[in-house]
Order: sequence, then C-alpha cells, then structure tokens
Amino acid sequence: MILRSQVVLPMSGPPVRDGAVVISGARIIRAGKWRDLRKPGRGKVVDLGEAVLLPGLVNAHCHLDYTHMAGQFPPPKAFSDWLKVITSTKAGWSVGDYAASWRAGAQMLLRTGTTTVADIEAVPQLLPDIWTSTPLRVFSFLEMIGITSRRPPELVLNEALQKIAKVGNRRRQIGLSPHAPYSTVPELLRRCGSIARRRRWLVCTHVAESKLEFDMFSRSRGEMFDWLRRSGRDMSDCGGVSPVEHLERCGLLGENFLAAHGNYLKRTDATRLAKHGASVVHCPRTHLYFHHDTLPLRRLRRAGVNLCLGTDSLASVLQSSRHKAELNMFEEMRALAARDSSFSPRQILQLATLNGARALRLQGRVGLIAPGALADVIALPLTGGVRDVYEAVLHHRGHVMASMIGGRWAINPENESNTRSPHE
Repeated sequence: MILRSQVVLPMSGPPVRDGAVVISGARIIRAGKWRDLRKPGRGKVVDLGEAVLLPGLVNAHCHLDYTHMAGQFPPPKAFSDWLKVITSTKAGWSVGDYAASWRAGAQMLLRTGTTTVADIEAVPQLLPDIWTSTPLRVFSFLEMIGITSRRPPELVLNEALQKIAKVGNRRRQIGLSPHAPYSTVPELLRRCGSIARRRRWLVCTHVAESKLEFDMFSRSRGEMFDWLRRSGRDMSDCGGVSPVEHLERCGLLGENFLAAHGNYLKRTDATRLAKHGASVVHCPRTHLYFHHDTLPLRRLRRAGVNLCLGTDSLASVLQSSRHKAELNMFEEMRALAARDSSFSPRQILQLATLNGARALRLQGRVGLIAPGALADVIALPLTGGVRDVYEAVLHHRGHVMASMIGGRWAINPENESNTRSPHE
C-alpha cells in the first residue's frame, strides 16, 4: 500500500511536500516524495489529499479505567482531598463500570490520534480480555498500593506477578506500577525495582506530583504526612530527601523507569533522573487542574531527561457544560504551548511521538515515519504551508481523518470504519 498526502511529517526528518509512505505488512518500507515512489504495480494507492500524514501519537501516561469520572470532582483545595474522594468513588464501582470506562477512553484516544498508550491498570481483572476491544497498542502497568502491615509488600507484588504470569508478557505489554512513594513502602519499591531489572520490564510511578508529597518526604510534615500517619503508614522513610531521592534510595530509578508528573523537584533531581536514564511524563491539563507550581521543564531538558506527554485521567481534567473533557493528546500539547513558550511546536510534537516511544523502549519502531518502523500513522486535514506545518498540527481540533496501527486501518479514510489490529 502507498499512502499519499500533501505533506508527510516523519518526525525523523523535515516535512516532505507531496509525500508518500510505502507500507508492506505491519511496517513502513519507504517514505519520501510521491514522484520517487509512484511505480505502477507497487500496491494500492490511498490518496489522502489535503492532509498531513504523521506518526501516531504516543500517550505515555493514562488511566483509562477512570474515563467515566470526567467532571465528577471539582478542583480540590488540597491534593489529599482529591485522593480521598476518588478513592471513595472507586469503591462504589463494579468491574463492569471500569470496563465500560476503559473502552470509552480507548475510543477517545483512537479518534484523536493516539496509537500507543501507557495505561495504569488499577483493575487487573480486566486483562487480558479488554485488550481485544481496541486496536490501540497498549502497555498495561499493573498498579500496586500498600502502606500498612495488612498488605505486606511481598503479597502486593506477588499478586501482580501472578496476574502477569496468567495473561503473559508477550510483546512487552505488561509493566509494574507501584503507585507513588507516599502510597507504598520502601520494601515494595525495592522489590519492584529488582524484579523489573531482572526481567527487563518497564516501571511507572507517580512521583513528586504535589507539594504535600514533597513536604512529606523532605520535611516530615504537612497534611499528607499527618493523614497517612493516622492511616497507619510507617513514616520512618520520610525526612531529608525529595521523593525522587527516595526512589533512588529504593533502587527504582533506571532506564526502564517512567516518572509520572515530577512537578516538585529538588534542584539536583533533574540531574539525578538524567543520570539514571529515567523518563518524565508531563500531563499539562492535570497540572492545570491542581494549580501546581510551574514544572521545571527547562531544567529537566537541560539535564538531558527524556520528557514526554500523557493525558492522565479525566478525573483530573477540567470540564464545563460547554466543553466536554476528552482524552486527547492534542489538548495536552496545546495546554503545554499555552504555559511554556520555550517549547516550539516541533519540540512539543516530539514529546508526543519520538520521546514517548523512547520512554516505552520503542524508539525506531513507533513515533516516527521511517523505513523499518511500524506502520502506526495518522492523517489530519492540513491548513497552511509546509513551513508552519508543526503549528498547524499542534492546533488541530476534532477527530483525525485516518488512523493506521501496525499496517491495518483503525480509522479508514475511505469508509470511516474501524478494524482491529493485533498488538505488535
């Protein structure tokens, strides 16, 4: 098959006017000028017309389980207040509620250009069956929480390992997610770090998300510290360290580590994360929802940290009667652009493609259009010339014209029907 469009935006090189991409099976064979690739008999030609063809977006942090919680929680006065209300809400949901929510979120991502998603799975009963409901390339990180002796670390981890053994870890679809430093104990973090290194698994943890968490670890005080101490958590791991330093001390940081949020950092934390090769996933709309302080993105970038983007969940995205919240990476990119002018449109798009792929150890396979890469591409209607194509993409609104995952249409530009694609 040959896909032709007014512009091909490969992310691995400059935009190509009147470009084309040759696909065979699940992979891209060639990409370049249409005039160089149009050979009779090469394959079916799909002409996308006035469109830009670009890599599918990589959502490096998401909670599909919570999609139907959109608009239920007004922005809280304190982060711990939000934790309490979402915990209470989750207790009232059934597995069926979570499944419906997951599927709705996956459909949102698909129609808004995501082709790969790193999803934090709080309801492991959904796996593996839920994967078959979407053509998305899904990485499921099994969430683990354990702060009291009633849930010893070895039990929490063993439950996750048993689930992984049951569903299989083929094609790197499974990872571990000890929820956060404040909601786990050091022994669970140490065990997760050790087994993930041995088995070459990815690990994702919410870290330094709130000022309350930072104060809990660095100063042994604050509302979160007092709340968790009353809940029976052993607080002896707090005091004198940042949350990132705490994870380093527990042996969790590494090239396989995704730090979700990282909003409140000690000045040396950026260098620390870069030294270990960890990635940081910024979720701009969640950041805005909680009114967090400005994230030190420039410091992280200067240190060499791999920065990428995620949608987080709709439980922490503002929604109004006029604007219904949707899991949408374009919304995240625009939110970042509005708050940080140091990133160009091209750099922001890189966070949502190349950098996300690197965080998931898929560099060279997704997030770019190049020979040998998987045929994960999307098409958008194009406005403006090639010179401002990155800005045009950044400001795209609405659904994508087409989406292909692993060489198969997920959204077909010819009949707008969805097909399923196996995970690669």
